Amino acid sequence: MKYVRLLKEFIRAAVVEEFEYRSNFFANVLGTVSGLFFALLTLQVFFLQTEQIGGWSFEQVLVLLGVFNALSGVVSMVLRPNIGRIVQHIRKGTLDFILTKPVDSQFFISFRHIVFWPVTDVLVGFGMIIYAGWKMDVAMSLFSVLWFLVIFFAAVVTLYSLWFLMMTLSFWFVKVENLTLVFTSLFETARFPVQVYKGWLRVLLTYLFPVAVLTTFPAAAFTGGLSGREALISLVMAGGLLVLSRLFWKSALRNYQSASS
Repeated sequence: MKYVRLLKEFIRAAVVEEFEYRSNFFANVLGTVSGLFFALLTLQVFFLQTEQIGGWSFEQVLVLLGVFNALSGVVSMVLRPNIGRIVQHIRKGTLDFILTKPVDSQFFISFRHIVFWPVTDVLVGFGMIIYAGWKMDVAMSLFSVLWFLVIFFAAVVTLYSLWFLMMTLSFWFVKVENLTLVFTSLFETARFPVQVYKGWLRVLLTYLFPVAVLTTFPAAAFTGGLSGREALISLVMAGGLLVLSRLFWKSALRNYQSASS
């Protein structure tokens, strides 16, 4: 319960800070809408030339794009402003102050600086998913919605764990900003179903950098096309990477020499 209350305080502080600068909030919302417009325009151009992409119809890809948009909101809202600061904490020695706090250091670093406005990306993403589901006459029962949310949450955990693992490398390699650019570029490939990619590239984007787990499997779960094997891959990968990120963080802390030493 302590961590739930602490997370509520982080969110409350983010909301208060955001609405101190309302013009920035609405400007960011406008940026979200314009970005979505161009993404839909690009998708429409693709489907003027073909009826399917990787065996996916326009509405199915629209569901996938909604999942991608929601995940992008999570990245902008939580991951980039928090996990991206690990390098700075190590360089400036502010990690020492975090380690002295009576709270788990990984939790604090992961959620302390939440940015509120990207919640619009999440809401717009889910709006696209619902709209596409309505166009396809997807039967949205309570079970199917909960099942989709479970697979989507697995995608969030997978994305968080991958980013956290990568940034934890800064304990040994201080300059890892370029890895963030590589990570962001790879994440962009999740705009399309993994079936678009062929051969070894599809294997890499399923198991090494799991684009399939991030967007393809959640979209398939919503439309009813997710197999039991794919669901198992999603859940096992999310749980395994989360445990691995935790163990790697603990190992990094054991090898950390504070700024005062």
